[in-house]
Amino acid sequence: MHRMLTKYPIWGGLLLLALFILPLLLSPYGLSLLTQVLIFGLFAMSLDLLMGYTGLVSFNHATYFGVGAYTVAILAGLGLNNFWLSLVLGISIPVLLALLLGLLVLRSSGPYFLMITLAFGQMIFALAWRWRTITGGDDGLAGIPRPDLGLPMSMWKAQNFYYLVLVFFAFACLILWKFIHSRLGKAIVGVRESETRMQALGHNTWGLKYLSYIVAGGFAGLAGVFYVYFNGFISPQELNWTMSGQVILMVIIGGAGTLFGPVVGAGMIIILQNLISSHTERWPISMGIIFILCVMYLRDGVVGSALKLRKKGRGNL
Repeated sequence: MHRMLTKYPIWGGLLLLALFILPLLLSPYGLSLLTQVLIFGLFAMSLDLLMGYTGLVSFNHATYFGVGAYTVAILAGLGLNNFWLSLVLGISIPVLLALLLGLLVLRSSGPYFLMITLAFGQMIFALAWRWRTITGGDDGLAGIPRPDLGLPMSMWKAQNFYYLVLVFFAFACLILWKFIHSRLGKAIVGVRESETRMQALGHNTWGLKYLSYIVAGGFAGLAGVFYVYFNGFISPQELNWTMSGQVILMVIIGGAGTLFGPVVGAGMIIILQNLISSHTERWPISMGIIFILCVMYLRDGVVGSALKLRKKGRGNL
């Protein structure tokens, strides 16, 4: 899909136009789902930078998402509801944490990297669970107000908040797309393809992976900022490995290494969860079957498989 946007810029404009018009056509419930899709789509794209482009499967990505959300919630509890301050700190603190943890977790690779990220993620989760005076413990932090931008429009109105999320979502897409197609981004993809070859060419492969890890953490923090504003609540569960597992599924189902595929994956999971759970209490079984079928028959994800079919079709012409 990102190749399509490169060759046909009009598709990007049409997509943004559709996202701009949809709130005028949707019910309040539909608008709520669409807002969630954008927030989790941003979260999934940040992980795709690691999974799809760097080749690192991280099980503590929810750490940066949750820390960004907790930063906003704690500031709100102190009476600081300045949106721009919350935004800057909600991104900066996850970035600083990624700077620190990246030095430790990137000493390993493969399944060891997966295991050590899981361990660090659970350590942060346990800290949030027990540090009741700051995080609220298992009760979480509630009553976080919507941001005040100092403009004559209230973010409590669902459409206004949606458009705020859409602006930052589009801006994040542009930055990630530019980053991936920059020289650094291409070098990071080269590390995924063959780290030893990139080392032979004189590239600092560890530094490239470290950079990717930090950038991904920052964008996950941005998603966390809007998540807590949307829900008005944050708990340690948003730091748990299950949240990381959920976003990994979004990347896999949408298509790792496609950038916008994880947004499709986020949309599928969020919409299907809500639709199926409204009809049956056994919705996790139905969701599990759908995931298995996607993995079996769409191994490159929905968008990745569509791109492959498109390429095959061109080859047969």
